[in-house]
Amino acid sequence: MLRYFNILFIVFSFVFCNPAESQTQVKTGAELTNTYLSLLSEKRIGIIANQTSLINSTHLVDSLLSLKVNVRKIFSPEHGFRGDADAGEHVKSYKDKKTGIEVVSLYGDMKKPKKEVLDEIDLMIFDIQDVGVRFYTYTTTMHYVMEACAEHNVPFLILDRPNPNGFYVDGPVLDMKYSSFVGMHPVPLVHGMTIGEYAKMINEEGWLKNGVKCNLQVIPCENYTHKTLYHLPVKPSPNLPNMTAIYLYPVLCLFEGTVISVARGTDFPFQAIGHPSLINSKFFFTPTSKPGAKNPSYKGKKCFGYDFRNNGTAYFLQNKKLNLQILIDTYKNLKDRVKFFTSFFTKLAGNITLRKQIEAGVIEADIRKSWEKDLEQFKNIRKKYLLYEDF
Repeated sequence: MLRYFNILFIVFSFVFCNPAESQTQVKTGAELTNTYLSLLSEKRIGIIANQTSLINSTHLVDSLLSLKVNVRKIFSPEHGFRGDADAGEHVKSYKDKKTGIEVVSLYGDMKKPKKEVLDEIDLMIFDIQDVGVRFYTYTTTMHYVMEACAEHNVPFLILDRPNPNGFYVDGPVLDMKYSSFVGMHPVPLVHGMTIGEYAKMINEEGWLKNGVKCNLQVIPCENYTHKTLYHLPVKPSPNLPNMTAIYLYPVLCLFEGTVISVARGTDFPFQAIGHPSLINSKFFFTPTSKPGAKNPSYKGKKCFGYDFRNNGTAYFLQNKKLNLQILIDTYKNLKDRVKFFTSFFTKLAGNITLRKQIEAGVIEADIRKSWEKDLEQFKNIRKKYLLYEDF
């Protein structure tokens, strides 16, 4: 069976994940400078950006400055402007040494830009690579900035980017009783939308506070559809170093709400899981302090578990759905199941039901059936906001 998955991995990697093939076909919104440059003329510009905000190898900020665009402020999400802060790490505002521009953190003391911050801005640009998963916090940051822009009459321009997990929709839809920074909207765990499509949905469905709507414009990608498997040119956050991690992230991140390590502090985060007392496993790793994982769970301790580097990608590209069996089997194989889940799991799952189903021994097929009605309702909403051919 393992040999079969290895063969699948090689085949799918060759067919779908060739970066040269992907990058020559798809152009991001940011690359289409001539499409949006006139919109920036004689305006004071704010840019929500991080290390993914590239036009080929040039950062968007540097590109716009070279074109004499008046960039007044940079706004940064979780992990900071350079993308090197740990998950959940408080990020401070500062002045960028290279450009001299103020970098305003939206993952520190302020999550939503205040009026006095926006008073200097005539147009806000959003250009950040998302990974298409509900609990990835860049969409929450986008929500708050859209809301602030709507309240203070600042137009909001999105330079769209492909969704690397945009070829399927799956998982439980968020129960709004459990809305949080890691899940604000009634969408499934994997929503299958680009950041531009998602923003349109937020705006038109009335999900901003008091139903306000911002003056939203999206610069779409060229040559992209939801059948495209887009290979990211730069890691979107410190612990998603490659496409294997990005494909595995939707299901492995659920383990962040358990006592199980997702291999932060190794060279393969979100590509393996482990715990010091996990049974029935020969594979192990020992987390250490690394950039982006300064103090990982079980630092210095041997964690036994499962390595998905050779077969995880093949599974998701073939099946186009969450592999819940990973979660179910790991729960069964931990010696002390009573301590398996933490309170954070409910926020990540978006409901209390999934935890109860796993604890009760409900099989994967029946868990999936419990999602079907909500998923179909979401898919009908999603269709209204698609900018690209669907899968």
